[in-house]
Amino acid sequence: MAEKSPTLNGFSCPLPLAAGERILLGHGSGGKLSADLLRELILPAFGNETLLRMDDQAVVRVNGSRLAFTTDSFVVKPLFFPGGDIGTLAVNGTVNDLAMGGAQPLCLSMAFILEEGLPLETLRRVVWSCREAARAAGVEIVTGDTKVVEKGSCDGMFVNSSGIGVVPEGVKLSADQARPGDRVILSGPIGDHGIAILAQREGIEFEGALESDSAPLHELVAAMLAYAPAIRCLRDPTRGGLSSTCNEIAGQSRAGMLLEERAIGVRDAVRGACEMLGLDPLYVANEGKLVAVVDAGAAENILKAMRGHALGHEAQIIGTVTDGPPGRVLLRSRLGTTRIVDMLAGDQLPRIC
Repeated sequence: MAEKSPTLNGFSCPLPLAAGERILLGHGSGGKLSADLLRELILPAFGNETLLRMDDQAVVRVNGSRLAFTTDSFVVKPLFFPGGDIGTLAVNGTVNDLAMGGAQPLCLSMAFILEEGLPLETLRRVVWSCREAARAAGVEIVTGDTKVVEKGSCDGMFVNSSGIGVVPEGVKLSADQARPGDRVILSGPIGDHGIAILAQREGIEFEGALESDSAPLHELVAAMLAYAPAIRCLRDPTRGGLSSTCNEIAGQSRAGMLLEERAIGVRDAVRGACEMLGLDPLYVANEGKLVAVVDAGAAENILKAMRGHALGHEAQIIGTVTDGPPGRVLLRSRLGTTRIVDMLAGDQLPRIC
């Protein structure tokens, strides 16, 4: 087996033919290899009722309060990109993982792993970005850590962040709650973040502005929670994109899902870039969008509430949960044909968050 994935014009293959006993880039994709790693190694080691829910956060009860707790690591390359940087990504991503459990974020930790030789100005810019992103989200960074590794051990900087939030009583959101007949709502167009990162990384210029959609979603979620009993599940489609998120929900709920291609927004610049590069927008990462699975009777009201918020004004009902084969996600194309939307085995765009 080759020690290194083959490369072509600066791109690397995240899924060599034989994975063997080594970690591949695809193990960090949020797709099939990630799921295999969790199922075969991580969950057997640490499995418990809370962890086995496989949500973006753990919701635990402490002294009568329901607290959401989450942690995430960010290894995005490059560190700075149109629409944000690794600092804003870490803050917003952690806030969003809390929000997907219905939590109001309270505070964050921030840990920096720095490469020897990193310019102090680079660190200064990222720290300031973290500060401003936290201020905008209404949270405080209350603890953290700093480590330095030898030159060549990381691409300048990695960031780990954790967060704590409070979940209101009556809010119970989880990926195993979807039921046949429920509606699937998407808060806006997909693919902005992943394509913006790719364009910056590879120095490719596309017609039209490309910018990450990185944003904190907790206020949008708060606007939706008036209908909380009718909201089954919230997820932000980051690694693996909309496809992986819908597959995870369908799989954990033991239900099917039918998506409507005509209802899924993709900006012209993103669509053009994907067509040029042979990428599918359904698998491209987002950092400021959410997917909601809701009771059909409340779907229009929830949609209206979402459209009243700046981060949800382009929200659309994009599909329905079905009683079809458990875990199978289908897409009805604009031409009326239907195809299976599966998880990718590897990763179209590694290192995007």
